[in-house]
Amino acid sequence: MKIYLTLRSFSCFVLLFAILSACWGCALFGKTDRQRSARELAEDGMQAYKNKRYKESIDAFEKLRDWYPFSQYAVLAELKLGDAYYYRQEYEQAVFAYEEFENLHPKNEAVPYVIYQIGRCYFDRLQTIDRDQTMAREAARTFERLVNSYPESPFAAKARDHIRTCRKNLAEHEFYVGAFYLKAKHYKAARERFMAVVRDYPDLGVHYKAIQYLAQCQNEMESLAVEAQ
Repeated sequence: MKIYLTLRSFSCFVLLFAILSACWGCALFGKTDRQRSARELAEDGMQAYKNKRYKESIDAFEKLRDWYPFSQYAVLAELKLGDAYYYRQEYEQAVFAYEEFENLHPKNEAVPYVIYQIGRCYFDRLQTIDRDQTMAREAARTFERLVNSYPESPFAAKARDHIRTCRKNLAEHEFYVGAFYLKAKHYKAARERFMAVVRDYPDLGVHYKAIQYLAQCQNEMESLAVEAQ
């Protein structure tokens, strides 16, 4: 019986010690993450964001979004998640965060900014004219959606400038590929590229030269046709 009481007392002591340790830990080191309020997480996230500690801000905003989805601070967290990912140059995650914000809050006043930022996620990855132009096409498409949907937004004015840059890239890419085909004597393929420049990208710096090369392709094709007869 004495042994039983001793073990029982020891077990109670261990349990009590564990509870007191947890309490002392909270007192010494502050609240655990799960105990933090939505406001506290928002403040932590914004402070880290302002200090360019974007990884920390993402952690705080994700917890706020997931733990307090109906909080008044949740919308802020959803928006700033996109910004934090953007400044970390994690563009795919940023696009996902921005698109999720737009889908959840289509009438929010920040939507024009969000669309602009989606465009910037593509625009910031523009390639040189000899490379794939997917980013230029996606950026132009996104900025055009912004201009068409919110023409009076201050972000639309910035978007118009970016659209011209994207279209210039696309025009020069088409011309570059056309010139490559022309040099390789693939006249039909070259003609298609030069026609695309003339048709789709007038007045962007390569229009008139494309017309000249288009005529050269036509002459070469006619000469080959005569020789084949």
